[in-house]
Amino acid sequence: MQRKPFYQYLYFWVLFAMLAGVVLGNYCPECGLELKPFGTGFIKLIRMVIAPIIFCTVVVGIAGMGNLKRVGRIGLKAVLYFEVMTTLALVIGWTVGHAIKPGQGMNIDVTTLKAAELQSTLAQAPAHAGFTVNANGQPSEWIAQVFRGVLDFFLNIIPDTIVGAFAKGDILSVLFISVLFGISLAGVGETNRPVILFLELISKAFMRMIGTIIKLAPIAVFGAISFTISKYGIKTLGPLTKLLLCVFGSCLFFVLVVLGLLLRWNGLSIWKFLRYIREELFIVFGTASSEPVLPRMITKMEALGCSKPLVGLVLPAGYSFNLDGSSIFLTMGALFIAQATNTHLTLGQELMVLFISLLTSKGAATVVGSAFITLTATLASLKTIPVEGMLLILGVDWFLAIARSMTNLVGNGVATIVIARWENEFDLKTAQKVLDSGITDVPETRAEKKMEPLPDAGD
Repeated sequence: MQRKPFYQYLYFWVLFAMLAGVVLGNYCPECGLELKPFGTGFIKLIRMVIAPIIFCTVVVGIAGMGNLKRVGRIGLKAVLYFEVMTTLALVIGWTVGHAIKPGQGMNIDVTTLKAAELQSTLAQAPAHAGFTVNANGQPSEWIAQVFRGVLDFFLNIIPDTIVGAFAKGDILSVLFISVLFGISLAGVGETNRPVILFLELISKAFMRMIGTIIKLAPIAVFGAISFTISKYGIKTLGPLTKLLLCVFGSCLFFVLVVLGLLLRWNGLSIWKFLRYIREELFIVFGTASSEPVLPRMITKMEALGCSKPLVGLVLPAGYSFNLDGSSIFLTMGALFIAQATNTHLTLGQELMVLFISLLTSKGAATVVGSAFITLTATLASLKTIPVEGMLLILGVDWFLAIARSMTNLVGNGVATIVIARWENEFDLKTAQKVLDSGITDVPETRAEKKMEPLPDAGD
């Protein structure tokens, strides 16, 4: 495919919008503060269609597989992979926080911080992050509390109504409904083909809608960055530079070393993969959320050689269960607040933070500030680290969200490749050809594909 001029690529205009947003926010903060609706509106437009896209993609993927044993096998491997990688990310955040101690020496008096300012944040916390665990109690007590918390986590995945899950846009609940419906549809047999074809058409229509909305990304990025720089200012980064460097450095290490080695073992280069998804990375950088690019990632992972049914099952699930960047932040943020407020933690209490973070990181929404909300709820539940310390991070959380979201995005892309290769549903030659070409555009989107023949029920 012939390369387009650089100014015709979306990432060029997103980058231009970033620079323009920084300039406007820095030199005319009054104007920048008025541009927040640009970014907020864009996120709302994307979230409006995320739930139906996930539903159609997952249902078609599962029903298209036909063999439910295959669905279970892929799901089990995905869960295993997600748990290993998020645990590793939590440990990396915990290790870096221990080694560098970004909060040491700040000597913050907790009584000077107003916890009331966090009430609105706690109100947005996911239900499963709100259980109380007394880390100072007897082992039998906190084990029982954790067990109840785990049960609450699973109970809160089940929506009150099917329509309610879509109305709230809860990815975990929509995913739960999609898996159940997909399995049920697959069990119907050959008569399910009209329904699958109908959902394919609906999916194609929503993909076209996303294609139209995503063209507004530069405007959204301009508004979001202008507002953030206007509100907090570049100078606010100074006192927390050490924390920012720790989070960004840890995320960079995780992407280039951990994920890079995984891709290398699967015959691909992390640098070429990052180049392939650079437009998505720029959008995530500008909006501090990985949610707007989920539909584009589905298309790109299919074009890279991953089987369509597997992508439809693994990638949406990763957006809820494989938040590597958020996991790094959860443990590092908790240690930072403990160090900044001179809160001494025993080894048992630190391990409790690590374990509870493993639970609360699951199902955290991928919108801006979700990890901040989850960590706030986690600290409020544990009662060992003062939750008031979250106010120290509030001013720079948007910048931290950039690192978290970009890491989450790359992590889910790599997860899809690894699991597809694990299942022998990955075309390595196609992937190498696509990555070597250096072209970021997908020549044939899902909305433009002809109907693919569905596999036999026994496939």
